[in-house]
Amino acid sequence: MAGEAGDGAGAGLEAVLAAARSWSAQDPDDETRAELDALVAAATSGSAEAAASLRERFSGRLAFGTAGLRAELGAGPQRMNRVVVTQAAAGLARFLIDTGRDRSVVIGYDGRVNSDVFARDSAEVMRGLGLDVTLLPSALPTPVLAFAVRHLGVGAGVMVTASHNPPRDNGYKVYLGGEDDGSQIVPPVDGEIAAAIDAVAAGDVRDLDRATDYTVADGALVQAYVAATAATVPAPRLPVDAQPKVVYTAMHGVGWETARAVFGAAGFAEPVVVPEQIEPDGAFPTVSFPNPEEPGAMDLAVAQGVAVGADLVIANDPDADRLALAIPDGAGSFRRLSGNEVGWLLGWRAAARAQAAGETGALAASIVSSPALARVAERYGLEYRDTLTGFKWVSRVPGLVFGYEEALGYLVDPGVVRDKDGISAALALLDLAVGLAASGKTVADQLDAFAAEFGAFASGQVSTRVDDLSRIGEVMASLRSSAPTSLGGRSVVGVTDYRDGVEGFPPSDILRYDLDGGARVIVRPSGTEPKVKVYIDTVAGSSAEAQALVDALAADVRPLVS
Repeated sequence: MAGEAGDGAGAGLEAVLAAARSWSAQDPDDETRAELDALVAAATSGSAEAAASLRERFSGRLAFGTAGLRAELGAGPQRMNRVVVTQAAAGLARFLIDTGRDRSVVIGYDGRVNSDVFARDSAEVMRGLGLDVTLLPSALPTPVLAFAVRHLGVGAGVMVTASHNPPRDNGYKVYLGGEDDGSQIVPPVDGEIAAAIDAVAAGDVRDLDRATDYTVADGALVQAYVAATAATVPAPRLPVDAQPKVVYTAMHGVGWETARAVFGAAGFAEPVVVPEQIEPDGAFPTVSFPNPEEPGAMDLAVAQGVAVGADLVIANDPDADRLALAIPDGAGSFRRLSGNEVGWLLGWRAAARAQAAGETGALAASIVSSPALARVAERYGLEYRDTLTGFKWVSRVPGLVFGYEEALGYLVDPGVVRDKDGISAALALLDLAVGLAASGKTVADQLDAFAAEFGAFASGQVSTRVDDLSRIGEVMASLRSSAPTSLGGRSVVGVTDYRDGVEGFPPSDILRYDLDGGARVIVRPSGTEPKVKVYIDTVAGSSAEAQALVDALAADVRPLVS
């Protein structure tokens, strides 16, 4: 059965073919079943390419971790498909039952290919196992699902999304209610859920009971998110017709309708949209990679900004949990702010608001984000916490006031959503921009003011994408065995290896190099993509000097991770 597929890596072709036929027999999807049957037929006829594809697909199964599942659509246990999703849904349901948690779940989905199908499969299987199941009424942003977990008081939430991954990917993200307060899962829960999924996968999904009498949420739930999010900012200081002009793109995702409702409810002008990218489209026809961080992804939005004379260009990623911002560059176009720059601005805003309200608490950022936020916290008498990468850690910081990670994720409303939220972050930026405009200033002016107040910080990143995942391990092993003694003309004064757990962090595949003068370089494998990622942070007397050091460090690091 499906559980036997993991033995296919070193087995003979016949064992792989048998596993593939068994998988095909239980696959309810005509497309992936036909895909697998064609590979079996070709391999049986002697195709080495088909045999290699089958061996890869049945060399194991997708590992369920703290990020849930995420992979390319296709047939077999190493792909995202209806069998894998059904096994995951049943495993999660059994975990909730076996651990005595609340037997209720809310399920959401975005606009990617098969997201709605995977969501309905999950709803039917979980309901068949006796859970109270609520399915969101349509394709909606991930933050709405994260909000719903807390708003409905359920035991768990599932979001079917691959966020900003390539078009052919999809994924499965899990949140927990109760004492987890709507945050994403963390160890050891991920391992417990994975074990429950493996137990289900040892059988046949056709033997699982299904039921269709689950609840489909109505528009009131979405309106509750809109109202709660709109209430996180004060009334705008300028009337609609005097506010900065904004261009918005949903990047073919599901953010626009909810974002528009939030902006309107809070009293802000409706942005000018990028029409080619405003409707959900799982093919992502205008971008090669639907991630606002990727070169070229915001080109249409920038062109629209130039055309209408915008003051800001904002972009959500396809499931609207991330936010990118671009501002006029003074030369007739726009420059995209880094995730750290946006994090600095929103963190400064949050600290000032907390001080004005007489509140205490903590600012937090992932360890690969800029250390600038720690300086803000110190200046405003707030605590500061570094976390491991991923909002599952940021959202769990006690007394959180604001948290972010440099990969365009911001949590500005911990009382509403315990995850990054690109819509509430966009609203916070609109509030900031309008407040600045009311004083005759711009976001660019605020960046200059930040440097004057807290120091000139700069950040950069080097990413190496690999075709063979084993290459990632080789790179990390090489860095451990031959650590650099200098980078960018600066001496390495400290090396921290998080592999065995340090400073209260659980073991993680992360290397940190501290350099003379306060710069640092952090290297880690990506948690969601086949990449080695390097994060560079500097601080200097001027922004130009800080950026020059970033460039020098990037030049030295690149050969080490290639």
